Amino acid sequence: MSLAHAIPHASALSPVPPVQVKPSGAVLLEARGLTVSAPGRPERLQVLRDVSFTLRAGATLGLVGESGAGKSMLGRVVARHLPDGFSVDAGTLRFGDHDLLGMPADAHRALLGSRIAFIPQEPMTALNPVLTIGQQLQEHLLRLGVARDEWRERATAMLAEVRIHQPAQVLDKYAFQLSGGMCQRVMIAMAFAGDPQLVVSDEATTALDASTQAHIVTLIRGLQERRGTGVIFVTHDLGLAAHVCDELVVLYAGEMAERGPAKRIFTRSLHPYTQALQRANPHLTGPRRLLFSLPGQMPGISDFPSLQGCRFQPRCAVATEACATGVPAMREVLPGHHVRCVHGAAAPEPLLAADASDATIFHAPRMSDAPFLQLEGLSKVYRPRGGWLHRSTGVHAVKDVDLSIAPGEFVGIVGESGSGKSSLARLVMGLETPSEGRILLNGKALVARAQDWERRIASIQMIFQDARSALNPRRRVQSLVTQSMESRPNLHSDRQARARELVADVGLAPDMLTRFPSQMSGGQRQRVNIGRALCDLPQLLVADEIVSGLDVSVQAQILNLLLRIRREHKISLLLISHDLAVVRYLCSRVLVMHQGVVVESGDTEAVLADPQHAYTKSLLAAVPPRDLGVRWPL
Repeated sequence: MSLAHAIPHASALSPVPPVQVKPSGAVLLEARGLTVSAPGRPERLQVLRDVSFTLRAGATLGLVGESGAGKSMLGRVVARHLPDGFSVDAGTLRFGDHDLLGMPADAHRALLGSRIAFIPQEPMTALNPVLTIGQQLQEHLLRLGVARDEWRERATAMLAEVRIHQPAQVLDKYAFQLSGGMCQRVMIAMAFAGDPQLVVSDEATTALDASTQAHIVTLIRGLQERRGTGVIFVTHDLGLAAHVCDELVVLYAGEMAERGPAKRIFTRSLHPYTQALQRANPHLTGPRRLLFSLPGQMPGISDFPSLQGCRFQPRCAVATEACATGVPAMREVLPGHHVRCVHGAAAPEPLLAADASDATIFHAPRMSDAPFLQLEGLSKVYRPRGGWLHRSTGVHAVKDVDLSIAPGEFVGIVGESGSGKSSLARLVMGLETPSEGRILLNGKALVARAQDWERRIASIQMIFQDARSALNPRRRVQSLVTQSMESRPNLHSDRQARARELVADVGLAPDMLTRFPSQMSGGQRQRVNIGRALCDLPQLLVADEIVSGLDVSVQAQILNLLLRIRREHKISLLLISHDLAVVRYLCSRVLVMHQGVVVESGDTEAVLADPQHAYTKSLLAAVPPRDLGVRWPL
């Protein structure tokens, strides 16, 4: 259940308890020795163990780590919204003058949404699907004391502040009619509505493009300057956190691995886990190198009893015998900089360098100069309902796009949300019909007929952004990855053999074949999604934001997997992404789209190093720079 559901309705509230307004720099939220446990056998399992931090008014505390590290669990503790059976067994948590763990439940609930606000990770589940956006904002604003005849004007201004186009019209829409990024902006607007003293931002910018992300960060900073608001900023992006946060806490399997000033941790990380997260990120500048991919995955709660000593030890490149004999203490090795590692400040650099032979993976030549796929003058116009009187009006989602992709070529499409990237992908897949122009596959135009549809799906497959919703939850992996084989006669043994080949191709263990999607991590589900697309060895994969929202370590696995698939299967890729560093890592050519039009295109390195169009320059300026001396956002 989302943290947003912990915020009570107005009818369930007691008066909001007074909270002493803290001057900027005073302690706002303080945790000491916080330990959360879950039911287990033969004893309870410590999900969070001995977590301590201090957040001052007007400051930002970053929580960094992979999924399952315990970042969101801390937000649940603040909200008193732990899963059934979980409990805080030790430690304290104070918000201003209040003991958040010991105060009466009614008084605590009254703080939520007014003094303490949450921006949830999954806005689509946090918003009520049967109420309009306006109805939900009205309920929230009335609870905050806004007059009934003023809520609509206030709500419109809130949505405009988070860069939602035509906010008055959005008030009358339902959540399912908005994109994921727009829903996230609605949740951000709701969180800021009451000028809270504490905002818990749980991956709030993950689904947003770089320019909107920069705007939201600016919005958060403005709120902090006006109200002295403290922010807990949960993210898996260490580079973003270094720019946004004053201090960082790096979590791994419920424990603090490293804690200290954000800029120092980014420039001089001491824990091998933090170093590995650094090496898993692609960069916009500098030489390209094969990303380091952490072996294994974050241990689950059920694995905790078997982890002796340091919980990171099974995946650590520099682990010694001492790492397995006892839990390392959290030590202050530099002023204000703590690390939980037996190596302390002398932690050696992990052996993360890629094999030199892998350098050729970035320079795989095209298999042929003859284009496999051609788009000629492709346009898509969405026209409003209303008959022939409205035929002259409409919105150009895609306008006069020309594109060719050769066998083995990786091409990226970048731009802000609403620029036309996904609409172009839907046209390529045949999910939308072009208003103008044509699509040629191996030199032959595709038209709306059954034979051409079969030819298209045999040659082009799509990898969807949300693997959870793309995979049937009632099917096992062995059925999912070979789903395309159901439409033709085949022996059961052939299908089983192909399933084993596909899970091996995408780097999954054979025992994954019998699992359901709910029994897998996000990265594993995305690998199944890729494996299913590869079943019939298509000529082209269309990938729409497939690593958006994934941990950087899982992202590195997926990106390296795609490079390996190109080398082994000679497959082309059309990558839709708002992450310019990801596009640079994978693609030899890039198209920049704005309002449905390709405004710039060419060699990826040339376009990103020396952009010519003002829009491309604005996209690059919105990316957090690796140089922390450069102020961001501008």
